[in-house]
Amino acid sequence: MTERLEKRGGLWAVMLTASGAGFLAMLDSTVTSLAVPALHRDFPAASLPSLSWVISAYAVAFAALLAPSGRLADTLGRRRLFVGGVLVFTVASLLCALAPGLEILIASRVLQGIGAAAMIPTSLAIMLHDCPAERRMLSIGVWSAAGGLAAAVGPSVGGVLVHLWDWRAVFLINLPFGALLVFAAMRLLSPPARTGDRRLPDPLGTVLLATGIGAATLGVTTAETWGWTDGKTLTSLAVGVLAVAYALYRSGHHPVPAVETGLLGQRTFATTNVVALLYGVAQFAWLLACVLFLTDEWGYSVLEAGLAQTPGAVLAAVGAVVMGKLAAKFGGPRFAILVGLAANAVSGVWLLFALTDEPSFLTLWLPVSIIGGAGMGAAVTGMSTAAAMSVPPSRFASGTAIVTTARNFGQALGVAAVAVILHAGAGADGSQDTASYVNVFLFCTILIAAAIAITMARIRLEPPPKAAATAATENVLSEQPS
Repeated sequence: MTERLEKRGGLWAVMLTASGAGFLAMLDSTVTSLAVPALHRDFPAASLPSLSWVISAYAVAFAALLAPSGRLADTLGRRRLFVGGVLVFTVASLLCALAPGLEILIASRVLQGIGAAAMIPTSLAIMLHDCPAERRMLSIGVWSAAGGLAAAVGPSVGGVLVHLWDWRAVFLINLPFGALLVFAAMRLLSPPARTGDRRLPDPLGTVLLATGIGAATLGVTTAETWGWTDGKTLTSLAVGVLAVAYALYRSGHHPVPAVETGLLGQRTFATTNVVALLYGVAQFAWLLACVLFLTDEWGYSVLEAGLAQTPGAVLAAVGAVVMGKLAAKFGGPRFAILVGLAANAVSGVWLLFALTDEPSFLTLWLPVSIIGGAGMGAAVTGMSTAAAMSVPPSRFASGTAIVTTARNFGQALGVAAVAVILHAGAGADGSQDTASYVNVFLFCTILIAAAIAITMARIRLEPPPKAAATAATENVLSEQPS
């Protein structure tokens, strides 16, 4: 495999192709956040809740189909689903850019989310399968760097594109990159090998899982608009819990399950998902609160707020790549997670004691962003590595999809938490003050502290020796049911 890859452009070409898909998928989860005012100008009859569906539709479809896509990738082959996902994402991006009305735009965003859900688990599975075992931690670092950078710079990229052109540019920028990724994948990636079992996952279980995750995400993301006690919110949450519970029950008894529930019996994998959920809540609550604080309290424009986040985003990418190299030498995924979480905790404590309503970008915001950004990159790399090294190679896509689903559902919970905390601290006129944002950062810091405690107590995975990485992974995990 390695020799063939080198003849076709090298291992870095494979890593760039796979991580490029992860970058696009994560970019579109945040890039539209600053396009809402421009959308309102083009669609003046639409209400703000209706416009927010341009963001929510993508998030719901993405979260709902991640786990089923991972299972399909392990069954149908990673290259086939990867290329299909990129094609769907690219075509949907074009439909978004050409949408004549809000309804078509929202429907196209759903289609975009479907494509993105196929791209994420297959992209990391490609990195893990098609790169030598001794370079897996580096490849995970590159993949994590791409996704983390995309999620963090999304608002600033969207702000620049909307400022220079209009909201349609946010989607048109995906087209050349999507075409390039399809071309590269067809040339660089090996065709899927035939396996003995080509049966598709349980159709009913797959539908139940997607419906449940989608309904739960919908309930959480729209609760602030609908109201937490509204019948629609409660129904969405109830349907989500019941559908996911029954899907997991079916998966535990079905010969070709929708979810590899056996993976959750592996201690490190299950613990990593818990840590990823907690970190997802903290990370996305932090990112949203930062942008809101800069605009509400320090008077930054949305574009300035997005650019102020860029140093942290760059350091997140750097931290992910550097940790991908260092973790193999200094304690493996557990070391990466703890270093990343510790850096985030330092940033949180710093803000708790130093944040004021007086702007201080160079002396406070910049150093906090640098430390926190590097920590985010290291933590995500450690979580992705721990999840990957806890499952057999034949289940890389399924494992990646499950842990990514945990983080993305955490994102929805984090956004909802910010809304609840800020609403509780609002004045009589609905305005916020610095203390309200300090409460958000306190919430994030508490979650990070909990994630540190769980990691220290429950994650013990060490990287296997270079010379026998693949064999060690298979031997250690061969006892786990798949």
